[in-house]
Amino acid sequence: MELWNSTLESIFILVGILDDSGSPELLCATITALYMLALTSNGLLLLVITVDARLHVPMYLLLRQLSLIDLLFTSVVTPKAIVDFLLQDNTISFVGCSLQLFSAMTLGGSEDLLLAFMAYDRYVAICHPLNYMIFMSPKICWLMVATSWILASLSALGHTVYTMHFPFCMSREIRHLLCEVPPLLKLACVDTSQYELMVYVTGVIFLLLPLSAIFTSYSLILSTVLHMPSNEGRKKALFTCSSHLTVVGMFYGGATFMYVLPSSFHSPQQDNIISVFYTVVTPALNPLIYSLRNKEVIGAFKRILGRHILPEHSTL
Repeated sequence: MELWNSTLESIFILVGILDDSGSPELLCATITALYMLALTSNGLLLLVITVDARLHVPMYLLLRQLSLIDLLFTSVVTPKAIVDFLLQDNTISFVGCSLQLFSAMTLGGSEDLLLAFMAYDRYVAICHPLNYMIFMSPKICWLMVATSWILASLSALGHTVYTMHFPFCMSREIRHLLCEVPPLLKLACVDTSQYELMVYVTGVIFLLLPLSAIFTSYSLILSTVLHMPSNEGRKKALFTCSSHLTVVGMFYGGATFMYVLPSSFHSPQQDNIISVFYTVVTPALNPLIYSLRNKEVIGAFKRILGRHILPEHSTL
């Protein structure tokens, strides 16, 4: 096939789920509603944890980072998809595609590692409560956050530069919701098998290794919880862990499908559905899963409302 130059002036065409749907207007409205939910719920959770001093503990500082990542992750993808559908213009520049690829991989990789650190936090809190502030001091907590961002950024930078250096075929259609490595490699006119192996190895490192650490942490937690004398303590520990495991399952399931399963298992339709799940649905549901039945978060939210809303009513 004829090649076209991958220059800064090049244009790609994103053919996402809204273009292949039988009811695109309904799907667009649903995605818009989920995006607004993600903005509102993550924004509120960020506000509550930042303002309420009682939540300035490692567990909630890590949760605040997760909300920030989810807020940024969905904002990298969703607004453009919605605007493109409304304007009937699905083009994205070479530079825009590169930036979207880098941002999505950075945020996705950060979330992968952060969820593993959150599992370690729960392990220390439940299995070693007396040493919790030693193993999870503020310094260690911020080191975890910095590690997740730095490692994810370096990995994303390498993959972005290497993916975008390939010569692409005449077709500029990316049959995907966003610029990601697997659909971009399908446009390459050279053999990418060695690089696909590198993507697979990176996927194992960023997905399966943290996932193994999460399962190990929760196996140890379960063993400790089953030996707890207090039913109330057992219920509280199991509830906290079940919320985290729900988030882990939603995020890791989609990401593993995209970056670990061989390309023979992929189809544009499946990839589009999976991408919507971990870029739109998961960021909208994560803060609800963590906060709706969390008494400390709800209590902090009520205190903030009482501090800022009730005084205004009392002066009327």
